Order: sequence, then structure tokens, then C-alpha cells
Amino acid sequence: MHKSVLSACLILLALTATMAAETRTPLHEGWQLQSACKVQADGGMIAAEGFATDGWLKTAVPSTVLAAQVATGAVPDPYFGVNMRQLPGMSYPIGHFFSNEPMAENSPYRCGWWYRREFAAPALKAGERAWLHFGGINYRGDIWLNGKKVADSQAVAGAYRTYDFDITDFVKPGNTNVLAVETFAPTEKNLGINWVDWNPCPPDKDMGLWGAVDLITTGAVTLRSPMAVTHFEDESLATAQLTVYAELHNGGNRAVKGTVTGEAAGVKFEQHVELAPHEDRTVIFTPDKFPQLRIRNPKIWWPAQMGKPNLERLTLGFHAPGETAEEQSVEFGIREITSELTTNGSRLFRVNGKPILIRGAGWSPDMLLRADEKKLSDQFRLVEDMGLNTIRLEGKLENDSFFQHADREGILVLLGWCCCDHWEHWKDWTPDDLKVATASLRDQMLRLRYHASLLVWLNGSDNAPTPDVERAYLDVEAATHWPNPVLSAASSATTPGGGLNGVKMTGPYDYVAPSYWLNKQQGGAFGFNTETSPGPAIPSLASRRKFLPDPEAWPPTSNWTYHYGGADFSSLKVMDDAMEAVYAKPHSAAEYERMAQTMAYDSERAMFEAYSRNKYSSTGVIQWMLNNAWPSMIWHLYDYYLDADAGYFGTKKACEPVHIQYSYDDRSIAVVNSTYKRVEGLRASVHVHNLAWKELYSSEAPVNAAEDSAQAVFYVPENLYSGADRIFFIDLMLKDAAGKIVSRNFYWVPGTLTTFDWLKTDYTHTPAARHEDMSGLASLPVATVTAQATQVKTANGRELRVELKNTSPTLAFQVSAAVRTPGGELIAPVFWSDNWIELVPGETRVLTALLPESGADAPTVRIEGWNVAAQTLTPAP
Repeated sequence: MHKSVLSACLILLALTATMAAETRTPLHEGWQLQSACKVQADGGMIAAEGFATDGWLKTAVPSTVLAAQVATGAVPDPYFGVNMRQLPGMSYPIGHFFSNEPMAENSPYRCGWWYRREFAAPALKAGERAWLHFGGINYRGDIWLNGKKVADSQAVAGAYRTYDFDITDFVKPGNTNVLAVETFAPTEKNLGINWVDWNPCPPDKDMGLWGAVDLITTGAVTLRSPMAVTHFEDESLATAQLTVYAELHNGGNRAVKGTVTGEAAGVKFEQHVELAPHEDRTVIFTPDKFPQLRIRNPKIWWPAQMGKPNLERLTLGFHAPGETAEEQSVEFGIREITSELTTNGSRLFRVNGKPILIRGAGWSPDMLLRADEKKLSDQFRLVEDMGLNTIRLEGKLENDSFFQHADREGILVLLGWCCCDHWEHWKDWTPDDLKVATASLRDQMLRLRYHASLLVWLNGSDNAPTPDVERAYLDVEAATHWPNPVLSAASSATTPGGGLNGVKMTGPYDYVAPSYWLNKQQGGAFGFNTETSPGPAIPSLASRRKFLPDPEAWPPTSNWTYHYGGADFSSLKVMDDAMEAVYAKPHSAAEYERMAQTMAYDSERAMFEAYSRNKYSSTGVIQWMLNNAWPSMIWHLYDYYLDADAGYFGTKKACEPVHIQYSYDDRSIAVVNSTYKRVEGLRASVHVHNLAWKELYSSEAPVNAAEDSAQAVFYVPENLYSGADRIFFIDLMLKDAAGKIVSRNFYWVPGTLTTFDWLKTDYTHTPAARHEDMSGLASLPVATVTAQATQVKTANGRELRVELKNTSPTLAFQVSAAVRTPGGELIAPVFWSDNWIELVPGETRVLTALLPESGADAPTVRIEGWNVAAQTLTPAP
């Protein structure tokens, strides 16, 4: 045979000898759970075939211990009323941070808890290896397989660790295997998962297998954590330079020669490597060595506000003769995120070179860490519907699906560690704590780093880490090639490793009047405020019925107050006092809800509008919070059941793509263009009326709005406020060149604004020295609103169209529409075009509502308002 033919045949044989890629078997169903205090056996016995599990709970994984007990009915629904307070182990004082306190001696969660599962393992080919992957164990664990210990609780420590254990020497290929994991809850001196003052902490401290467990079969060499990092050559964005990374590990006892092959955005590349036995190595492809990684005219990923979130495919594989091929594939975005300090020392972020005003809110997972893919998808739709561009995670680092949603839907993610427990008690750390912290950071960096949506990582939250801890964190971030900005904390700090971080965390977190946000102090609209809020958010009656035994109680009972916040937020006194001083004293739960909703609308709108108008003296604002971990009376834009509150619609109004708004500080009417296209031919108008609906002022002006801009169009005359009128209605409208309404906004403004006692500011809020007076709204003349509803099928699903007409000579104030069952039960989420609106005399408005896919077979529409008789509509088909 000719030598060249022989060579070609040998090459072909080598290629065909490469075996199939890894297999992954999720170990989701079929688990059993029991307290170690009730099991008189060790791990070797429990992880053996034939072990009796009579009386064990059936569960799936991921699941915390308490979540499993709830799912099987072993304990009552902890979210209803004060049920959770009655659970064993709930001995800590209400409102305290349980993460900082030891479990009671008699707590059932002071014991370890065993998770046990039997599974069939596939046969292994020569050279193949078997692995157990754990996506999250809180907090420690002993892992046994087939009677043998795989890892102990010294090696398995850290709520945010991920683990891949080589079980080749323990597994029984082709046979039944028994896996047993004893989990241990975090102590007050551990780096666990905590809930701060958001809500109570469950009595098990979320102990257990809270991440997925998978059986994986690979070749000797594994390839993990593929990532493509983008750098644009210039501001034209015409050429993107990609640098590709992956982590290789040789799990075998012999050296392996092979080839790493890759394809990114349609271009291919490869690199030959040789790995020593048990060697770990980062393989890197740079555009200097692989010029095909200079991508011409790339499809760029943008946040949804800025453009289309295009995603490309990155596939990397390891191939060696006689070895099982290893391949990993992920979606990535060609995008570059940078940050800088503005002239006023504020942190400004840029996406692909363009500045972006961060407008977002703080995320919370379910308090029992239960995953719900449908609910997750719905929540991203709600975020998009409001026009927010960012979600913040303070700890509670979500599962992979969360980040995939963010990538695909163009929502940025600001993430980092949590505050207020051992995570920030650095002076008390042991060397083991630092080891757990840095290992946790490394695991999360490698898990998350490829995602297009990631904006910035925070190494601390309320405080910046000490220099030694910061240095250790920065070393991990450098070693894992974290591609995005890193800040030392969510609060203002200057550190040796990070310098000035350019953000603030000055509150408020409790109610303040709308005019607060345009003051140039504390939480006012300057700089980057990483967490702030006007505080309470009272759910609707339909939602309250789902978690309270007395949803219409007045005054609120202990069932209500248990669903307030913790620590300094275990009372709603600040909002309650303001409500009585500004509007009126409520005499029923219905009156309380109505006024609280209006206060939330007004303040949430004002907060986002203030930061938008002041860009880029202001560079970002994060509403505290977006959602809740359980049914709550504070800090959300939509409630636990996905019912959108008035604050949701105030936020949605403020974050319109092209928006007209009123300014409390200088009486200006401003137009804010949050798109990245110039909009010409607009026309702005303002009409000001008094409480009796007498017009006091009107004006119109043409507007051309530059991309990503804010401009004052005209000013309401100052002398208007010096007369006898105490309340002013300001009706704003922005139309396009064809006369179509682009933005409609309506304000109720006091003649004399609230004055603030700045010297008495604390981290929760700045108190009012003198409240504004809006009491006249409580005695508005009755308005007559006729309403009709129809139901239609559209390309997006079933839609309601509600026509509202004000047939009276007076304003219809804060008119809301809610979709309910015929029995008044909640239907959610519902995507309304607008809500909590005003109807001027003679005006007709049409609201649309996109209904959920299921659970809304016979919807009704409840219409209510401050001075409008309530009515319930049955939509016509």
C-alpha cells in the first residue's frame, strides 16, 4: 500500500475511533427524604440496596427539606397566615435575621437530613468516566454511593458551590446504584443563603439539595465552561474580536493528546493540546493567533431597550483517538460591556460603547427555593412590559434557566453576594471561610461567565470586603477570565483593589412623597442608586384572599403584620402616617388598599422619572424590589401571585420608550427619549386644571427628541401655585407627526410640596417636616363612567378590550380595571396596556388586557376608582 494511502487510512481510523460525546442523566424524580435523627444507620448502610425506607418522604430534586415537607403535606402551607410561625424550629423573634442566630436545640432541622435515590447507571466503555454533578447543596453534605463515601462534609461546604465528583471507582455500570446524601443546615457562622429583612427565614434555613443532581458519563478528558469574549475594534462595531476560553480536565491516569475544536458565530478553529494525568488547563483561542475570530459585520447582542438581543452559538469539543469525545455548546452574545466614572464620580455603564441608564429592580426567588419555569417566564414578560432593562440579584444566584431567559430577552443582570450575615462579617472569618467563599466565587464565575446578559459582579453588598478578601476575590475573577466589570460593593466605597466604585446605597426603602426624588440629596436622582424604594406595596383583595384568613380585616391583624418586612420594616407606620396626613384616614381595608395603591403609583413613577430626566448625572436606579419570595405587603412591583399593583403601572408609565413627564423641582415638562433613534415631528401639550376642573393653563410645543435624550419643553408658570387652589391636575400628552398619542401622563400635584427633615434622615427614609395636603381628593365629585368589555382572539392570545367613557363633567380619578373569576378570585398575570388611569370629562379610553393561557375561562372585569361607582363586567364574546 502506498505510504500516503496508509497515512490517510490511519487518520480515518483515528477519527472514527473517537466515541460519542458525554451523556447526562438528570436524577430528578424518585428521591426519598428523612431526618437523620430518625434513622439508626450510617451512610454505608443507607447507600446500600435493600435498605428499608418505610416512612420516608417522597420528593424530587432540587428541593429543600421544608419544600419537600410542604409538597407532601407533612406541614401546612407556610405562606398562609402565620402558619410558618407555628412550624417547629421557628423560635427566633419575629423580624430578626435568623441567618445570624443558631437553630433552637429542639429544631428538627438541627439534625442532618438524608436524601436517598436508587438509579440505573449506563455501561461504561473503556476509558470512560462517570461523574455526579451537584448544582447546589445547602450547606454541608456527606455523599455516599453504593455503601462507599464519595465526599465528606469538610469537602462539601458552601451554599453556592457546585460539585463534580468522579465516581468511576464507585459506580456499578449497567446495574442498580444507591446514592445517599446527608445534608446539614448552615449555622450562624456559615456562608449560607439568607433573606435579610425581605421576609422571614424558613426554619430549615433552606437546607438540602437545592440544585440539580445529574449523572454524567464522559471520556477521560472533560471540557467545561466554554466562553466567547467580545472586543470591538472601534466604535463602528464593524469588526468584533472574539477570544474563546474553555476549561479542560484529564481525569485519567495517563497523558492524553488531542484536539480542541470550536465553532463560534459560524467560524471554525482548532488547537492541539497534550494533558498530563489529572491535569487542569484553560485553553484559549485569541484573535491574534486565530484571525478567523475577527468577525466582520457581526450580529450584535443588545439589551431589548437598545436593539435586538441576537445570540450566536459557541461549540467546543475535545477529540482524541480512542477517547470519548467531549463537546459543550452554549448561546452567547457578541457584545462588550464596560463602565467608567462620570465627571461627578458616578458609575456609568456602556453596552457596545453606548451609554445606558440602568432602570431595574431587585429579584427574589421563592423563599423555599422552588423552581417554576412557567412563573419564571411570566416574570420576565412582566419585566419587559414595564420597560425595565435590568434585574439585580443580591445573592440567591438563580438557576441556568433564569440567565438563559435574560440572554434571550435582552434583560441585563446585576449580581453579587448578599449582605447582613456571615458573608459580610469578614473580621470573624476563619481560613476555611475564605476557602469556601473563593471556591463559591470560582464555581459561579465558571458557571455564569458566558452569558450575554451579565452587566457587573459585586464582591460585596452593603459593604466592601476587607482588603485581603477583596484581593482573593479579584484573583479568582482574573483566573476565571470574568469578562465584565467588577465593583467592590453596592454601597459607596473606595478599595485598594477596585478604587472608587461610583455607586450609592443611601435609600430610601420606605415611603417618601413623589417630590423627594428630584432633591439632590440622599436617594435623589443623581448617581447610581443600587437599591431604593418608596416602600410598602399592598396586594389586592383577590391576592390577599390567597394568603390571609382575614383579608378584609380592619385594622390589620397579626396575620397581616407577619407579612410585612423584617427589622426596621416590620411596621408600615411611615406610609400609614403619610396616608392619613396627606390623603385621609382609612376606615376599611378597601379604603386602605385604594389609597396605598395610588401612593405607590405616584411615588414609583416619580422615582423612575427623576432618574430618567437627570441622565447622565444620574446613571442608574434599582427599585427595591421587583418581586417577593412569599406573599408580602412591602417591596414589589407585582405581588407573589404575579398580580400587577399600581406601582407596576407607575413604573411602566415612567419607563415608556418615548415619554412626557412633569418635574416637581422646577415645574418643567420634559420629554425623555429612551430609544436609540432620533424621533422627530412630535408635539407636546399640557393642560392644568384645579380641583373643580377649571382650566388654569395650557400650552403646546413642537419637539424633536434626539436618541437617548431628556429635554425640557416648557414650564408651568410658578405664579399658578400662589393662588387659592391647593391641588392641581396636570394632563400631559405627546403626539407624533400623524397625531397618534405617543405618551399620555396625568398628575395630581399639591400647591405646596412636602418639605423634608434632612437632618433626621436614616437609612430607611427621610421624614417629612411638613406633609403636602391632598385631602381634597377624598371628596371629589362623583364621576359617571360607562364601561363595556369584549373578548377577542389575537395572534398573541386571548385579549380583553375594555372601553371606558366618562359621561360626567368631573374628572374620574385613578380608575382601575382588574380581571377576576366570576367568584372574584385572582386571574394573573394579566398584561394591561395601561391602568390606574384618569378620564377627563367626556373622554373615552380603550384598555386592552392579554389574558393568561389557562385559568381565565370565564373572566370578569372589575372597574373601580376613587370617585367612580364599582361595577363588574362580563365580556361579550
